[in-house]
Amino acid sequence: MLTIPTTLPFIKDAENRESFFRRISVLFPSLDPRYKTILKAYDDAKDAFRDKYRDEPGVRYFEHIRAVTLILIDHLRVKDYELIVAALLHDIVEDNKNWTIGRVRIEYGERVALLVQYLTKPESGECGSKAERNHLYHSRFEAAPRDFFLVKLSDRLHNLLTLGACPPEKRARKIAETKMYYLPYAERHLILLHEIEAVIRALELKESE
Repeated sequence: MLTIPTTLPFIKDAENRESFFRRISVLFPSLDPRYKTILKAYDDAKDAFRDKYRDEPGVRYFEHIRAVTLILIDHLRVKDYELIVAALLHDIVEDNKNWTIGRVRIEYGERVALLVQYLTKPESGECGSKAERNHLYHSRFEAAPRDFFLVKLSDRLHNLLTLGACPPEKRARKIAETKMYYLPYAERHLILLHEIEAVIRALELKESE
């Protein structure tokens, strides 16, 4: 992993269920329905990604889910429980066949389902090639609500921070993609602009060494 900006120390610190819910208990008591909904989303996401791992050796995929949510809570200071739930569920439909947008809507409501739908790449049946799928996905950014970018840019920041384990070609592709599709919206909405730019500079410096 790249050197972590000092404002994101929790990404490299040991995190677990207990430390995560200590943060949530500051926002809501455990009997509050909002706390219970976040707890359910945490458990659903952990179960959905139980046997999946990141490109980093031995790193569970759920660590990414939790880190994205912590960027939202700790760094962006988001207290909106539905945004926290959407962050926990941001990959669940795209990467798990047992979850659909309809299921998210039934279990978590309309707003969370809409955010997760914006966060989910279209199914292959909606488009042709992988390039067309990515184009359709990114083209929807223009109509997306600002709340979507709070989650999506947190996701992109963490993905950039963990590119060290990926091949150089993938790193170059992700940097180019970020500059084209993500930085303009980070600047427009003033969300994680400086953090993403700093990580891109660090990645480009690493490539030039």
